[in-house]
Amino acid sequence: MEQTGFKGLKILVMGLGLHGGGVETARYLARQGARVTCTDLRNEDDLESSIAALEGLDIRYVLGNHRIEDFDSADIIVKNPAVPSDSRWIAGRNNIETDISLFLKASTSPLLAVTGSKGKSTAVTALHYILKRQHPGTRLGGNITVSPLSFVHELKTDDPVILELSSWQLADLRGRKILHPRIAGITNLMHDHQNRYESFEDYEADKTVIIENLKSDDYSVFPDNVYGRKWSKKSHGTSFLIRNGTPERTGFRGAYLDERNRGWFISGSNSRSNRVQIVPESLKVPGEPFRMNLLFASTMARLWGCSSDIILDTASDFPGVPYRMEMFLNTEGIRYYDDTTATIPDAAAAAVNAMDCPVILIAGGADKKLDFAPFDKAAEVPKRIIMLKGSATDTWLPRLRSSGVDIDDPYDSMEAAVAAANRIADPGDAVLLSPGAASFGMFRHEFERGDAFKAACRSLAR
Repeated sequence: MEQTGFKGLKILVMGLGLHGGGVETARYLARQGARVTCTDLRNEDDLESSIAALEGLDIRYVLGNHRIEDFDSADIIVKNPAVPSDSRWIAGRNNIETDISLFLKASTSPLLAVTGSKGKSTAVTALHYILKRQHPGTRLGGNITVSPLSFVHELKTDDPVILELSSWQLADLRGRKILHPRIAGITNLMHDHQNRYESFEDYEADKTVIIENLKSDDYSVFPDNVYGRKWSKKSHGTSFLIRNGTPERTGFRGAYLDERNRGWFISGSNSRSNRVQIVPESLKVPGEPFRMNLLFASTMARLWGCSSDIILDTASDFPGVPYRMEMFLNTEGIRYYDDTTATIPDAAAAAVNAMDCPVILIAGGADKKLDFAPFDKAAEVPKRIIMLKGSATDTWLPRLRSSGVDIDDPYDSMEAAVAAANRIADPGDAVLLSPGAASFGMFRHEFERGDAFKAACRSLAR
């Protein structure tokens, strides 16, 4: 089902962007007869690919700046999630939408929604991979850089839709009562985006918007920790917890990894007769974080009704997600991993600890006002750390050097950093990009950083 009623309306798309959300919003509205204007602070050269994707549609562009008259005259303003609600351009207005809110108003498909500080993209991609085996019409969108407006017109009534939602996307939905997932999950909660939030509690509050409309016959999935247990009490749905290690308490409801790294789902009792295996011992991507994300996805799939046989068979074949511990090159005995979306120190630490061989780490970048202490112990693991220049590196580097880590002066290009890593790497080693920081300054976004890393590695390999 698709919403109508936009014909003739003046709609301003604020933030055309480069990741598809603005493009799909503009396309969706223009095809329904809206009078669409796209405004973005980037210039035409920066947005060339996005503009080209909308060729042939009747769309007006205001680029390189915003104009107040465009906002004042708009019937609807559709903002990019990165635009804070207190932005001077939209603060106090009551005609604000997002691509997610437009989708939720247009679609009647059953919904599975996932958020979290880290791991959510891997979890939703794995969930999509599994559900498609049983429900071929399953679609995936949201923060994973696929706007759900790109497929809303193709959905059948019973096609499941999986949405990955960021804290910013959820903040835009607070109190609107339009997000109604059948299954909602939060993979974890770590310190992130503290350059955007006044407090960690505000960040957590945005994450929990995902469960604010759950009903008694819905499900919620959380980590088995202090946050997850708190959210379980807040959720109106039936809650399931995810843990690494066999549960000691009776009446545990959720899923866990045993001593052999196999995943088991328990629906409400610790008895062996009431559990089924949902994660195999052998997986295609190394490390505990990947295995826990797969356990999270498999739990949601089981709650959706997928059989354990389908879940096990599909999970064992899941290749992982580009830009997230992606092993994209193996040459001369050296493996190369792209983990560019590890934009917080905790994620970089997890990536380093997941490796089963000597590792040369490329890290650093732009600061998000985070504490680098979570990486302190992991700093002892790499054979060498190669840093990229940036504001986070300026803060992080003295801390690393004071702990005695073998480290170079920061490099001002990805090519130079990769060349330095290659000089050190021996057969049997891994070169890992897991920055622990944002990409801005040297790159437009983390995906461009990952692409630059891959290109530099492949160029040297040739």
